Amino acid sequence: MAEEGPPEPSIDFVPALCFVPRGVAKDRPDKIVLTQAELARIIGDTQQELDEESDDEAEEGENAAEDENDMDVDDHADANSENRDPQDEFQFQEYDNEANANVTSLANIVDAGEQIPDEDEDSEAEDEVIKPSDNLILVGHVQDDAASMEVWVFNQEEEALYTHHDFLLPSFPLCIEWMNHDAGSEKAGNMCAIGCMDPIITIWDLDIQDAIEPTFKLGSKGSRKQNKEQYGHKDAVLDLSWNTNFEHILASGSVDQTVILWDMDEGQPHTTITAFCKQIQSLEFHPKEAQSILTGCADGFVRLFDCRDSEGVNSSSIEWKVDGEVEKVLWHPTQTDYFIVGTNDGTLHYADKRSPGQLLWSVKAHNEEISGVCFNNQMPNLLTSTSTEGTLKVWNFDGTEAKHVYEHEFNMGRLQCMRQCPEDPYTLAFGGEKPPRCAIFNIKNSIAVRRTFGIPDAE
Repeated sequence: MAEEGPPEPSIDFVPALCFVPRGVAKDRPDKIVLTQAELARIIGDTQQELDEESDDEAEEGENAAEDENDMDVDDHADANSENRDPQDEFQFQEYDNEANANVTSLANIVDAGEQIPDEDEDSEAEDEVIKPSDNLILVGHVQDDAASMEVWVFNQEEEALYTHHDFLLPSFPLCIEWMNHDAGSEKAGNMCAIGCMDPIITIWDLDIQDAIEPTFKLGSKGSRKQNKEQYGHKDAVLDLSWNTNFEHILASGSVDQTVILWDMDEGQPHTTITAFCKQIQSLEFHPKEAQSILTGCADGFVRLFDCRDSEGVNSSSIEWKVDGEVEKVLWHPTQTDYFIVGTNDGTLHYADKRSPGQLLWSVKAHNEEISGVCFNNQMPNLLTSTSTEGTLKVWNFDGTEAKHVYEHEFNMGRLQCMRQCPEDPYTLAFGGEKPPRCAIFNIKNSIAVRRTFGIPDAE
């Protein structure tokens, strides 16, 4: 009788990904060689954090049980109806309710002796040099109760795409943001921030290949045992935006109904925006006006904030209202007065920041929620969109309408995310639920796209 292989994972999808520009990564990422003591320290710290979380959750459960006994039946019903599980917002309930589990304790999955690299066993490293013409693609991967970020190498000229290395994450990734600001260093770095189901944002150095823990973290859950105060977010982090004009500033939006502007040099919140009644699902700093940040909320409001006055920021917003929940907001990269909004019912709205409350046009683009939108900085009237129905669509738009040009079905199940190559905006990366789960596609392959936008045929 033939031996059965390992069971297929019940959860296996890519919820987030991000391009890294060419030429910023080290050709040979550093490899950390841990001593037994260093690895034991990391395992011990991680186990202590898990134990503290378990103790705090148990205490909170006891307190909640006591409070529940004091509630009458009507109050209890009202509380249940008003406090939806944040995971329901992302349809994680479809995955056997496992998506809220943290990665298994490091103590259970690593062996100290096995984690000390042997220089003689590193033969493949010489064949994995990162070239100046390579893009890295950061791919958040969820498989059952484990989460990781895979660092892929993509070379457009050579049509090469392969996994270079990966590392474990403490929780399921929901958003990834690349940035070249290395806190505490005067030199440009190659870093990324990751927002997860866990409220703590982790910052990773992409020039270190064998990292077991992040370079630093933004936020703390607090600890009663160690008398640590909680700061930062209190729930899942849904989106991140790096301020390319003030490079030490990172913005995060959360299920806890707040936006935090982080000073990464200090590792602390600089400004907290609380002008929301539901979760913030998308946000982006303006490409030129460093003080302006656009947010999309599940309450159907798009808000534009002026962050120069940290005291009055909550009252400084201008608003646009759309039907449904806002899933995506994105500034036009060259016509920077304009932005696009994508909602959970598959509608795209186009607006001008100089006209509060007014929409220039709206189009029912997809049958399900918008999971990705990209403008094209080489073709200002070209827009791409994806939906959880699994389809990419290309649009030709102006200030009054959007016309459908082309669509492509990837057969990857629900498309969870789409990002654009920095050097070639026609090249897009997608994350989905079915193999290959991550795909690269160039929309110039479409005759309809080339004809509509006057793109020459390839020789």
